[in-house]
Amino acid sequence: MKRIASWLAILIASLAAGTAGAQQYPTKPVRIVVGFAPGGGSDFIARVIAQKLTERLGTQVIVENRPGAGSVLGSEFAIKSPADGYTLLLTPASYTVNPSVYKLSFDPIADITSIVQLSRGPYVVAVHPSVPASTLQELVALARREPDKLAYASSGNGSHVHVATEYLLYTAKIKITHVPYKGTGPALNDTIGGSVQMILGSVATALQHVKSGRLRALAVTTPKRISAAPDIPTVGESGYPSYEVTNWHGLVGPKGLPKDIVGRLNREVNEALKSGDVAKVLAGDGLEPAGGSAEEFAAIIKNEVARWGQVVKQAGVKVD
Repeated sequence: MKRIASWLAILIASLAAGTAGAQQYPTKPVRIVVGFAPGGGSDFIARVIAQKLTERLGTQVIVENRPGAGSVLGSEFAIKSPADGYTLLLTPASYTVNPSVYKLSFDPIADITSIVQLSRGPYVVAVHPSVPASTLQELVALARREPDKLAYASSGNGSHVHVATEYLLYTAKIKITHVPYKGTGPALNDTIGGSVQMILGSVATALQHVKSGRLRALAVTTPKRISAAPDIPTVGESGYPSYEVTNWHGLVGPKGLPKDIVGRLNREVNEALKSGDVAKVLAGDGLEPAGGSAEEFAAIIKNEVARWGQVVKQAGVKVD
């Protein structure tokens, strides 16, 4: 009986310590690492969430930009940090492409702890107005008639946009020359200028130029049309129902992040995403709040890593 009583005392003390740990976290500033330079979509999402978490956690949450190698450098730094909840990683959709195009020093699935998906939204398939195509079907027909005439821009070799575009070309069985740029800005500018003819742009960056007539939208890459431009059909409606690409962001931590901290962060982010002001801010960037459980986000990452691995292999995508 004394031994049982001792075990019970130890168990109760352990549970109490865990509860106290959850209540005490965080006791110092928390950083969200972004693997891109300031000013881009990932940086924008991170700063929106950091502001809300600062309010909800009662401590400062800062964004730390560590750009390089398609965000691999920032990912590596955050994933290899202590699993104490004070270094988190903003994961864009390209995180699940990187394993197929880069040699990583970490396992993108086993070496992380998923916390929550933050946002989701489409890309817009857009062309320069000089291109004689008003629909995706017409673009495909043009590319088949004149395979050497068209070129598309991307934000860089191995980027999510690069691989998503190659996936579209593979699905449509056409060839269009890839012209990689160092970032979304110059890629978009050259498409608007007519140096290249096509781009998969985010809603935030592409739609304003569609409305001004400097680009022509042919389709969106998500299964449903978007409220910001309901007249633009989906790629699926345009004859390719198997094609679907979502531009998303999420929050993860290093492997072994304590469950109580994961639970706290997941709850706080989900509550923040329910607020109307967050939805409004995200909508301005062509995105919508996601949320959900840590387990659901872990499944998305696992499935996307497998899917992009298959796409890269099938389409023969290479990083020069």
